[in-house]
Amino acid sequence: MLEEILNFKQLNMSLKEAILLDYYTAGFCWAKGLNFSLMQLSGFMDLLHFLLENLRDKRMTLGDNLKELGKAMAGIGGTDLERSGDLSFFSIKQAKAIIDYL
Repeated sequence: MLEEILNFKQLNMSLKEAILLDYYTAGFCWAKGLNFSLMQLSGFMDLLHFLLENLRDKRMTLGDNLKELGKAMAGIGGTDLERSGDLSFFSIKQAKAIIDYL
């Protein structure tokens, strides 16, 4: 199902697509295992995409990306996540689990 959502056309032939599918599938399964609500699942998947985009497109260092993660998790502005709202629907316990996962 994620293969269709991500619009992968050459999954059997593309290592890049296979790795991305694994990245998102692992994250989804982890969040689902924590019984995240639909809104929380969506927010977590958006966060995974945001962090990958920072690495891939913006070439951020790990340190800079961790700073952006901290801002996003604290609900502080200045990140692209503002377009979909803050992450206040996560509890502090869930936020800590997300940081540990990442």
